[in-house]
Amino acid sequence: MSHFLGEFDCKLDTKGRMMIPVGLKKQLPEAEKEGLVINRGFEKHLTIYTRKEWDAIVEDMSKLNQYEKKTREFIRYFTRGASELTLDGAGRVLLPKNLLEYAGIDTDVVLSCQFNKIEVWAKAAYDLQLDDEPENFANLAEEVMGRAGRAAGE
Repeated sequence: MSHFLGEFDCKLDTKGRMMIPVGLKKQLPEAEKEGLVINRGFEKHLTIYTRKEWDAIVEDMSKLNQYEKKTREFIRYFTRGASELTLDGAGRVLLPKNLLEYAGIDTDVVLSCQFNKIEVWAKAAYDLQLDDEPENFANLAEEVMGRAGRAAGE
């Protein structure tokens, strides 16, 4: 499985449509045929998945114990607002108004590729988040990535 790469500044038109940047569109060859799915992110942003990736996530969630209240709440919240996106003839996607409102997105948008998904941020919120970089990023890297090495038995 390949991962998405890049960070892209975009603008929404007055109808809420966004042109997919050429550099990103090249990484999404199946998008025109299979479509994309957008939903709420864990923070106040949106997340775009390929249809194949979304189906894998939904398959994993379908195996969870839905008799547990926390599981039902998680599934309900995670899938809330999930919508299909299709590229029009001009290479644009129409972002759902309710999701734009949730993420506080008006006109200026940043698309931030994160492995198997694309985060969609209001530019101001994205910039603010990056301004809040940890004082010692090396310590954070050791704490987070060091766990990965220990988990692998290293």
